[in-house]
This record gives sequence, C-alpha cells and structure tokens, in this order.
Amino acid sequence: MSKELVYQQNYIPMTRDELVGRLKKALKDKRFRHVLRVEQTAIDLARKNNVDIEKASIAGLCHDYAKQRPDSDFIAEIKKKGLDPLLLDYGNAIWHGVVGAELIKDELGIWDEDILNAVRHHTTGAPVMTKLEQVIYMADYIEPGRDFEGVNKARIITAANLQAGVAYQTKHTLAYLIANDKPVYPKTIDTYNAWVPQYEGEID
Repeated sequence: MSKELVYQQNYIPMTRDELVGRLKKALKDKRFRHVLRVEQTAIDLARKNNVDIEKASIAGLCHDYAKQRPDSDFIAEIKKKGLDPLLLDYGNAIWHGVVGAELIKDELGIWDEDILNAVRHHTTGAPVMTKLEQVIYMADYIEPGRDFEGVNKARIITAANLQAGVAYQTKHTLAYLIANDKPVYPKTIDTYNAWVPQYEGEID
C-alpha cells in the first residue's frame, strides 16, 4: 500500500507522511482524496510499466498541489519566472499543471525534472512524454473516483497498453474541448498529432 511507502531516493526533502500533510493543508477534502487515489493508481501503473514507484507516488500526490490556489498566485509566478506569456490567456485548468510545477519546485523542494514534467503535462500532455509522465497523465484520468462516459474503456486500454491509453485520453479530451467551445491549449494539439494517429483503430 502507498501509505507504507518509504521515500529513500531524495527526490523530495520530506517523508511521504510530511508531503501528505502539506497536501491536506493545501487542498479541500474532495480534492485531497482525489490525489490519494491518483497516487495509488499511478503506483499500480508504474509497477506494470517498470516506472520508479517513488517518483510515481510523489508526482501522483503533487499533480494537483496548486489546483485550489487563487489566479493571482499563478499570474504572479508566470511573470516572476518569465514563463510563456501565452499562458496568461488561459486559466486554472492549464495553470495548475504548467505553473503549478514551478510552485512545487519553490515550495516543496522538488527539483527532479521527470517529476516536474509529469505535473506540468498531466492535463495537456506533450508530444514526447517519459513513462512517468504517461503514468500520471493516465492515473489522473482513470482513478477509481472518475465516472464519465468512456472511462471504463480508458481503463481497459491503459491496462493493456499505456501508450494507447495516452492516445485515447488525448483524442477524447480534445473532442470534449471542441464540443464545449473551450479554448484548446496549443500543446494539447501537439499531443494529439504526436499520439493519436499512430494508435488509430486501437482507441475507437
């Protein structure tokens, strides 16, 4: 079980219990319970796909660390770090990953780029993603609390082929954004182009 996991690799300057305590303070209860489920799903996927379990735990727990921060925190961080000004045209759905990774670095002392990229890309995806990034991208999408049309198919596909799961999520997320007249972050389109065509037929 994840609660028995002892961090030993120095990816983060605190124990798992200390990290969970920080998250409990940063998040409302419903969101906190979501990150615990994402962590467990990420660990399960990591075991099946030969991914570092400790990194999967940390990234799974931290992926929504900044989710409930005020917009002003993100805007200030974008300006302070000189991040892409295009980010200012978007909102929390993009910011809590892309900008949230910077807050994790500053406030939690996590500097491992694989973990940070897993947080950065957990909603947008990326044209090239490490196995850890793929694990967090999918764990957030298919954790047991998720209940939407297609989620069971996503779980089945991901269990059989992690990369096909990434393609499935990307295809359906883009379709959802378009159907609901939502803005599409450019990296999401890049992710679609890189992942979906190569799995055509496996994810319909």
